[in-house]
Amino acid sequence: MNTSSLGAFFMTRSIKKGLNIDERLLGKIAGKNPLQTPMIKTWKRACQIAPEMVGFTFGVHNGKTHVEVLVTEDMVGHRLGEFSPTKKFMKHGGKMQKELEQKKKEAEITQAKSASAAAADAKKK
Repeated sequence: MNTSSLGAFFMTRSIKKGLNIDERLLGKIAGKNPLQTPMIKTWKRACQIAPEMVGFTFGVHNGKTHVEVLVTEDMVGHRLGEFSPTKKFMKHGGKMQKELEQKKKEAEITQAKSASAAAADAKKK
């Protein structure tokens, strides 16, 4: 076996199947100006971003709403769904985290009071 046939034999599945770009989505942006085109809504999260899509704003569905995604050159080759998170992050922590946040708020309040007192003293002089 020579190296060229070996490369064809061990080709990865994604290259063999080709790019997953929705033709209807490309049809919606064909011949349009990216700056004048409104958000294009889509449910195709698995669609790969092609170079023709750069500059357009897509509304990618996350299961509840459409999240606006402005396509840049760095995004080419990635999937649309990567830029529309489906889960809302809730902060970590429990009692300890709440105590730390409370102390931080108290420190901010005391700092603000001291700053306002210093400003009042400066006005009196």
